[in-house]
Amino acid sequence: MPQTFVFSSAFSPSCSEQGQPNMGECSNSGSGDLIFQDGHLISGSLEALMEHLVPTVDYYPDKTYIFTFLLSSRVFIPPHDLLARVGKLCLAQRQHLEAGPDQAKLKSFSVKIVQLLKEWTEAFPCDFQGEKAMAELRSITHCITQRDEENSTVNKAVTQMTQNLLLSLAARSQLQEIWEKVHPLAMNRGAVLNTKSPTTQKDILSVCCDPLVLAQQLTHIELEQVHSIHPEDLMQILSHRDSLDNQRCQGDQTRIYSLEAYDNWFNCLSMLVATEVCRVVKKKQRTRMVEFFIEVARECFNIGNFNSMMAIISGMNLSPVARLKKTWSKVKTAKFDVLEHHMDPSSNFCNYRTALQGATQRSQTAHSDREKIVIPVFNLFVKDIYFLRKIHPNRLPSGQVNFKKFREISRQIHDFITWTQVECPFEKDKKLQNYLLTAPVYSEEALFMASFESEGPENHMEKDSWKTLRTTLLNRA
Repeated sequence: MPQTFVFSSAFSPSCSEQGQPNMGECSNSGSGDLIFQDGHLISGSLEALMEHLVPTVDYYPDKTYIFTFLLSSRVFIPPHDLLARVGKLCLAQRQHLEAGPDQAKLKSFSVKIVQLLKEWTEAFPCDFQGEKAMAELRSITHCITQRDEENSTVNKAVTQMTQNLLLSLAARSQLQEIWEKVHPLAMNRGAVLNTKSPTTQKDILSVCCDPLVLAQQLTHIELEQVHSIHPEDLMQILSHRDSLDNQRCQGDQTRIYSLEAYDNWFNCLSMLVATEVCRVVKKKQRTRMVEFFIEVARECFNIGNFNSMMAIISGMNLSPVARLKKTWSKVKTAKFDVLEHHMDPSSNFCNYRTALQGATQRSQTAHSDREKIVIPVFNLFVKDIYFLRKIHPNRLPSGQVNFKKFREISRQIHDFITWTQVECPFEKDKKLQNYLLTAPVYSEEALFMASFESEGPENHMEKDSWKTLRTTLLNRA
């Protein structure tokens, strides 16, 4: 498994904007149930972590803590239960302030509660997908606005927050409906068994002969696909089996579609590359096709689209393509060797991680939208998160939540989500994208048959495989 690799980020690991302890090695917080080390919160009971989320008159948690705790808490407690408990803590403080003489503090505290709810609904709107969570949200906001009728600022903020939340949920629901319709079609793509393609069928070079243009359109597709992945979806990797009571948040089963769809895109692109190469009959044209995809992969690397680059390399390393020795002997492989060097798996993909770190730094100091693009290899990113999940316990021997672990996980997820929010600067080519997304691809059997027809078997093992394949396909026909 890949080891954890944390990239530099503007995502600060500090605990709070106000009231943060300035400590040395290790210390308890004022509550006696939060442990800090070098000023960073590293562990605490679930109850104390909840209290640390709740604002007071003199304290408001910073964005880092809010994001980290809300993201990780679903491993231990469903979001609607967390909302109910946080709401009780907020309203209890509010009732205490109501009894006091300083109404300015009461209004200030009300603003802070709404601000916390606003950040929650914006970062994790799907936490409010169920009726229980929406009922809790309505109950809290109703209590605040009912007693603060003269505070128009609070009322307007609550109204705006609710409207934005409903719009966000509607958009995600629509996206899910679209996916449920196209998913069966996408999963069936690649069922082409017959290698005898119609003469009228286009190939990629008849649609686009410019490697840069194709790399830009692949980047368009990548950003559109990855934009539908949200922090809570990535947390599924952790919460599938880690929940204390084996319960999942409502909607978890359906929201996982975004991860499946993105993973399926990688596989389809790899198979498309292999299909485009193997179905070319003439060696000279096949050589040109291989060199074209090498150039496309190089352009993807230059853009910062590592996921498409890896998919293309994977497609050309599939056995039906890799065995075409006569074709590869005509290919200028120096550029391909450089690409494979970047994706060398040794030392936990050290070369790739160095390149990714460089792209990340470029993105942070970018002067143009193009320089902001960072699309990591998704499978490696997922493995890094999964590795963190496996080697570090959710709870320490003391029973406290291992908040240090979740801070590292949220840091990586935050970086990923930041990259997905970049707007693609390239003009969209609908015709080319349609080809990339819908062109038929060969099955594994068909790829081998096309490969053997292009360059015959070279040894007894390949001859036996060829005979077996022909017999299988003839019997199936």
